[in-house]
Amino acid sequence: MTNQKFKIPNLKFIEPLDRVAITVMLVLTALIGLLLFQGDGSAPRVRDFNWQDKQIGVEDNRFILTFNRPMNHTSVEANLQIDPPLPGKFSWAGRKMAYTLIAPAPYGSEYKVQLLGAKDRFASPEKGTPIQPFTSKFRTRDRAFVYLGVEGSEAGRLMLVNLSAPEPKPIALTPADLLVSDFKPYPDSRRILFSASDRRSAGQAVLEQNLYTVTTGIDPQSPGSQATNPEPAGKIRLILDNKDYQNLKFDLSPDGKTIVVQRMNRRNPSDFGIWIVKMERSDRPIAKPLEGQPGGDFLITPDSKALAIAQAEGLAIVPLEAPQDKPLDFLPKFGTVASFSRDGTQAAMVKFNTDYTRSLYLVTNQGIEKELLRITGSILSAQFDPTGQTLYCLLTKLISGEQYQEQPYIVTINLKTSEMKPLLVLPNQRQVQISLSPDGIALLFDQPTTTPIPVGQQSDAPRTDSGEAVTSSSLWLLPVISAAPTEATPAQMQPEQLPLPGFRPRWLP
Repeated sequence: MTNQKFKIPNLKFIEPLDRVAITVMLVLTALIGLLLFQGDGSAPRVRDFNWQDKQIGVEDNRFILTFNRPMNHTSVEANLQIDPPLPGKFSWAGRKMAYTLIAPAPYGSEYKVQLLGAKDRFASPEKGTPIQPFTSKFRTRDRAFVYLGVEGSEAGRLMLVNLSAPEPKPIALTPADLLVSDFKPYPDSRRILFSASDRRSAGQAVLEQNLYTVTTGIDPQSPGSQATNPEPAGKIRLILDNKDYQNLKFDLSPDGKTIVVQRMNRRNPSDFGIWIVKMERSDRPIAKPLEGQPGGDFLITPDSKALAIAQAEGLAIVPLEAPQDKPLDFLPKFGTVASFSRDGTQAAMVKFNTDYTRSLYLVTNQGIEKELLRITGSILSAQFDPTGQTLYCLLTKLISGEQYQEQPYIVTINLKTSEMKPLLVLPNQRQVQISLSPDGIALLFDQPTTTPIPVGQQSDAPRTDSGEAVTSSSLWLLPVISAAPTEATPAQMQPEQLPLPGFRPRWLP
């Protein structure tokens, strides 16, 4: 074989069309090389912001920015601005940046998020194109609460006050012919579950109460939720009647999907126990008894899957979906559970001691049982703040004298150091209730004046849990954390009496 040399074809013999194609390829190759050398000149941008134009609640503790390309983390974190400021921590996953709040954002506020000057990961500090200017807004839920009226046409009715409204005036949610006994707001604040009886049967109010829901007229557009048409305030719906069973104590699960009710058969008083009420897909309530649970004080756990119920020998944690022969957990030391932290890792539990004192314990899911205090009075309430670091307690101390009297007072307990600080001493009235705002900034409490109802006497006045008539009551607001504490503005402030006669106040979530 003879060696054949490869010859470059003479351009003179290349067809004109081929000559044009080769020229175009050479030009494109040069442009691509120049582009790779200089980098992409187009500006990076924010593709999505999951809180944009939304209304967040305490459960929304982080927002996510999604970019169209990998970003320089340092430049983004240095240039992100939130006004008013919200302290938080950054984390990254590819093109997504998450900003987790250290503490809940105060309710009733609007926030502006701005990002200017950030660059992508491959841009040089001097020549890189900065991000397209990004500006967006979101707001927190309205600062609103509900309570029971005590005077005139408002007596025994469920009242709503939206402090974030232009004119925060009380609105009656329930009709005048219903005497409300108790209520629980739904987690989205759109509805309230309440027990009430016909005002004409006031003498048997506790035994004749039905369960209803009522709309609040509040429509928070939460992140991740679909837009809905807001319902007007005051729309009543019957959930559970008292035709065959008397409805007593009830609780609403934190996810708003389950109602637990203590019921007693009208014809057979020995048929007494816990019932579970759920809504079908057709939005029709279905009630069935929880087998093997005769009753006792109870509270639904934060995961909405179990029930903490007091039994003769202790406190049992029983499942709601699939009843078992044995409880999920049993705590023989404690008598009642005062509250759970939002994440369910901690609980405040009460122990009744043999020396007639009462102890408040911090119990964790790691098996820790820590005594926080021991008193001779009563432990009326204990509520965790949103961060789970502080416990707000309503306690009483015995007053020496011929008559049995208890002096209520409010304290805070630092759960890390166990340090207890007094907040406020209240008048000699045991029927006080407190409610900590979902953002942990303020306490609501009442100061009711009560009188016993003589046996056989009819009364359509609002009643306390012990059956006394509430003749008058004032509502008070106590800021416990300043939104922007400074040397001139201390964190702890003085209580302010609200111009609203009412009792049993509760913040909306």
